[in-house]
Amino acid sequence: MKNQTKITAEPGKQEIFITREFEAPRELVFRAFTDAGLLVQWMGPRDLETKYEKFEARTGGSYRYISKDKNGNEYGFHGVCHEMTASERIIQTFEFEGLPEKGHTAMETARFESLPGGRTRVVIQSVFQSVADRDGMVMSGMERGVLDSHARLDELIESGKLA
Repeated sequence: MKNQTKITAEPGKQEIFITREFEAPRELVFRAFTDAGLLVQWMGPRDLETKYEKFEARTGGSYRYISKDKNGNEYGFHGVCHEMTASERIIQTFEFEGLPEKGHTAMETARFESLPGGRTRVVIQSVFQSVADRDGMVMSGMERGVLDSHARLDELIESGKLA
């Protein structure tokens, strides 16, 4: 694999950084992050099917999606988009609905940077309400989901379906 995903979670901090480069122009990568029809093709672990119940890709919009495993177990996620600046930045909340206690919301900022050769770097910063929340996300299998998602996005880019 040409591009590697880097996940940084420093001990004792409430944040995670995810950095990844893609072999596509910034506008196309941004579209992959903001088009529900494209998102369901690459978001999440390979063994889960993702369906968006609501997706408003705009400042002030919101989203909710469900990932389902082969046994029929469903995992819900939702959030609110605070800012969407085309091809540059997405600022949104993210909450996993499966926790016993509500309100463990993370604030995510995704930045899209143009690189030479029609390539793009995406840097996502997720800030959690506590170190315990951040550590819980890390322990939940998040890394596998992120790595699978990025590999699937690479495949979508290589297929030419984004162009």
